[in-house]
Amino acid sequence: MSNVFVIDSDYKPLNPVHPARARLLLTQGKASVYRRYPFTIILKRVVEQPEVHPLRLKLDPGSKTTGIALVNDTNGHIVFAAELSHRGHAIKDRLESRRASRRGRRQRKTRYRKPRCNNRRRKKGWLPPSLESRLANILTWVARLCRYAPIAALSQELVKFDLQLMENPDIAGVQYQQGTLQGYEVREYLLEKWERTCAYCGKQEVPLQIEHIHPRARRGTNRISNLTLACQACNTAKGTQEIDVFLQKKPDVLKRLLAQVKKPLKDASAVNSTRCALLERLQALGLPIECGSGGLTKFHRSTRGLPKTHWLDAACVGKSTPDVLLQKGVIPLRIKATGHGRRQMCVPDKYGFPKQHKERKKTFLGYQTGDLVKAITPKGPFEGRIAIRHRPSFRLEKVDIHPKYMRCVQRSDGYEYTQKGVRHAPPHG
Repeated sequence: MSNVFVIDSDYKPLNPVHPARARLLLTQGKASVYRRYPFTIILKRVVEQPEVHPLRLKLDPGSKTTGIALVNDTNGHIVFAAELSHRGHAIKDRLESRRASRRGRRQRKTRYRKPRCNNRRRKKGWLPPSLESRLANILTWVARLCRYAPIAALSQELVKFDLQLMENPDIAGVQYQQGTLQGYEVREYLLEKWERTCAYCGKQEVPLQIEHIHPRARRGTNRISNLTLACQACNTAKGTQEIDVFLQKKPDVLKRLLAQVKKPLKDASAVNSTRCALLERLQALGLPIECGSGGLTKFHRSTRGLPKTHWLDAACVGKSTPDVLLQKGVIPLRIKATGHGRRQMCVPDKYGFPKQHKERKKTFLGYQTGDLVKAITPKGPFEGRIAIRHRPSFRLEKVDIHPKYMRCVQRSDGYEYTQKGVRHAPPHG
């Protein structure tokens, strides 16, 4: 596993130590466990004028997963590594669900009210909640690691995706400067892209019509990547069917057609939208920060013969990357953002009717849902995340356990952790 963080009794970060050294300090009673994830021990004394080796915290921000690495620039040793999974898609889905419920209620009961959006203004630098959560997750862990390790500098991969080039990799010259369809009609563009052939039956030299791969009747868009060419017979036969239903008897044609369809660019757009905002917020921490490009990260990873992973990409960010990176024995900590629960008091069923009403109190008997506990019961030992109920019987690993058998190991902090095959996930409910 990665090295163990150490702080003294004044909560000042010291040099991380090997797990064997940390085990010895705990056995001798010179330290105690301060935090389970990331594993941190606290000494039972104050270290006067400690000799600490400054570390560099490196970040590889991504739309779904962000790589984190703590590197010693002097010897190239990777002290700590983690991969942080974001929950932007979950936030977006919940916002859309709330929006649909709110509009339905307004339509039923308060149709006379004017829309509130007319009286709302967005401040400068506003980001959607799904993107804001990504920044909040990264900044939370940067601040947390700065409390447990002697971090002296930061490195961030400041990548910018060229969306126009991703749409059409062959675009170049004046066409790139003026845009994909500047002076170039959509129909002519599709004729050249699909080689004047019906995408479904392969007929040529017949009148071709513009066809939506994902039908407009099923919320398909007019985006170029959703358009193709089809003869009249195929266009009529397809109608408003989904492409996989229409071509279920022609798997080869379906595979070839989907290979030509461009992937959505929402992940690249998310990184583009948050990269500068993340840099500004990191600069506010007061630590020196360097920026590196994605090409430089790939060059460092290739020249050092490292595999493609998020945490190794983070270790290769920036010009300060040592010539040799020592990553033997490092097991990254998998961190998944789960949030801090919901404020919804009434839980509906799949038809929208209320089926459960939650208590207003979030804690009960000193515990709350998501706490990592260890229980010694007559049935045996248990360890994991709990789901509280407002009665003396909590849910732990599909077993009801009385709180008198429990001991809190780590309070709920909105994340679940996986390392070395052990997964401590917050329960549902």
